[in-house]
Amino acid sequence: MASIFDLFKRIEKKRVPSGAPEYLVVGLGNPGTDYAGTRHNVGFAAIDAICREYGVECRPLKFQAYGADVEVEGRRVLLMKPTTFMNNSGRAVREAASFYKIPPEKIVVFCDDVNFDPGKMRIREKGSDGGHNGLKSIIGQLSSDSFPRVKIGVGKKPPEYDLASWVLGKIPAEDAKEIAKCAKVSPDVMKKIICGNIQDAMGAYNKR
Repeated sequence: MASIFDLFKRIEKKRVPSGAPEYLVVGLGNPGTDYAGTRHNVGFAAIDAICREYGVECRPLKFQAYGADVEVEGRRVLLMKPTTFMNNSGRAVREAASFYKIPPEKIVVFCDDVNFDPGKMRIREKGSDGGHNGLKSIIGQLSSDSFPRVKIGVGKKPPEYDLASWVLGKIPAEDAKEIAKCAKVSPDVMKKIICGNIQDAMGAYNKR
């Protein structure tokens, strides 16, 4: 049973400051039950974990996405799960960023990565899309690659698979346990990045 202090903490986390969001935190994936539990949807899982931490639920937004507002150390943050499908993720991100006038460096993206073992995390301040179509779409729509991204390993593609089949495949139970560890720390990763401590986040989690 939660203590009264835990309840007060959750109530405090639900409080959202007035004014427009200063940051976007985006989890990449594909909408719909057919894609739930697939490798390509670990970005959604990260946002779900953040929502649980802050006691909020993602609801339909006008930016082709589901989302929720949270407060992170006095900063208003819009959490987003685009409904545009992975290859067009940038459309939803651009719409929200343009509406709220949020620059790329204040957009944090969580996504899957097939170059790392399940549960390995890599945080970067900026960079190329690395062959990830969701990142490619965001970079194209923003005309910038200068946004922080948090890559969550889902396992390297075996030779007998094509890339689409691999990333759209269901995550095996043993891999899901490791990937869940990344989702669990996603709220702390987000907080560190938003508070200007991305180097601390990299030091803490890139070694895992």
